[in-house]
Amino acid sequence: MIGILGGMGTQAGLDFCNKLAILNRGKIDQEYPLFLLYNKSNIPGRPESIGSQTKELSNITTNKTSKKKYKKVLKSLLTGCKLLEKNKCNFIVIPCNTAHYWFDDLQNNTNIPIINMPKEVFKFTKKKCKKNSKVGLLATEGTLKTGVYRKFFDKDYQLLEPSEKLQKSSVNKSIKLVKMGNVKAAAKAIKPAINFLLKMKCKKIILGCTELPIAIFAFKSFKNIKSSKVFLDPNLILAHSAMIRHKK
Repeated sequence: MIGILGGMGTQAGLDFCNKLAILNRGKIDQEYPLFLLYNKSNIPGRPESIGSQTKELSNITTNKTSKKKYKKVLKSLLTGCKLLEKNKCNFIVIPCNTAHYWFDDLQNNTNIPIINMPKEVFKFTKKKCKKNSKVGLLATEGTLKTGVYRKFFDKDYQLLEPSEKLQKSSVNKSIKLVKMGNVKAAAKAIKPAINFLLKMKCKKIILGCTELPIAIFAFKSFKNIKSSKVFLDPNLILAHSAMIRHKK
C-alpha cells in the first residue's frame, strides 16, 4: 500500500491522488493501487520554518530559533510518517517539494522507504534532457534556499531561477492563490516567471511547488500534462515512481 503524507497543501495532495488514479484509468476497481492519504494540514509552514537555517549565523538567538522551527516541522512530518508506517504502508511519498529539506532526518527515523521527489525528477530529466542544458525551476523560496533540487541537478545541468522580483510578484503570488482556491488568477500570475525562463532558453521548467501544476494545467486535459515538452510536473513524476514501486 502506498502511504501519502499530504496536506502541504491539501489541493496538492489531492492532485497527487488524482494523478495516481488517472494513471490507472480504464482498469476495474480492484486493479487500482491501494493507498492511504493522510491529509496532515496542521504541519507548520515549511518555507516560513526554514528562515536562515541554511546560512551560517553569528546571532546565537536567531540560530536557536531556526533550529527550533526546523525541529517543530520535523516532529510533525515524522508523526505523519509514523502513522502511515503503523497502518502497514509499504513506502511513503510526500507531495511537497519544500518538505524534502527534512528528507534525510525523516528517512533516518522511519522504518519504511520514502521516495525522494526531487531525486525522481532528476532521474526523469536525465532521460528527457541533454547534459548541461538549461533547466528552469519554479518553486517556493524555501525550496530554492535549501537547494533540494540543486543537490541533484548542479553537476549535470544549469539550473535557473526567476529574479527575486519575479519570485515575489509571480511565483509566490501564484502559489498563494492556488492555496486560496483562486486557480484562474494563479494561472495568470505565474506567466511572467514562465516567460522569463523561456527567454533564458530553458529546455525544461520544473514546477517545483506542487501548487504550480494546478495553476498551469487546471483547465487542460491530462493529455496536455503528459505530453508537455517544456514543463516537468513533480507530482506526476512521483505518481509514476510510486506505481512502479507499488507493482514490485
